[in-house]
Amino acid sequence: MSLREKISTDLKTAMKAKEAERVAQLRGITARIKDLDVAARVKGTEIGDAEIVPMLRGMIKSRTESATMYREGGRPELAEKEEGEIEAIKAYLPPEMDDAALAAAVDEAIAESGASSMKEMGKVMAVLKGRFGADLDMGRANGVVKAKLS
Repeated sequence: MSLREKISTDLKTAMKAKEAERVAQLRGITARIKDLDVAARVKGTEIGDAEIVPMLRGMIKSRTESATMYREGGRPELAEKEEGEIEAIKAYLPPEMDDAALAAAVDEAIAESGASSMKEMGKVMAVLKGRFGADLDMGRANGVVKAKLS
């Protein structure tokens, strides 16, 4: 079952169960997917899980920033709402690689690309993206690659 189908099925289930908050969260996700579909139609391409996963990670990033601002602004109830949406979105992401596996993958990518300095960080990131695609959180990988190359 594709990610799009799973989200659609979960939305229908939440609607039948009258879970208003969950329905709102899932509708937000489907709206973003439809935005991607519209952008892809212009280019004449199809949207798959490989494009949906980075979009979900972007949604998490923006909600994390919003939650932080709400907490700093003295609005914990809004921060909790954002954090609830983050948890709902995370349910559709592939499981994250643990730190040891990520470090090993970065070491392999460095060896494969022959990178030895920060100037060659792009080569390492390209190898990682080619090997793992959307399954790897490139933000986390970026920090590990920087640490290893500096």
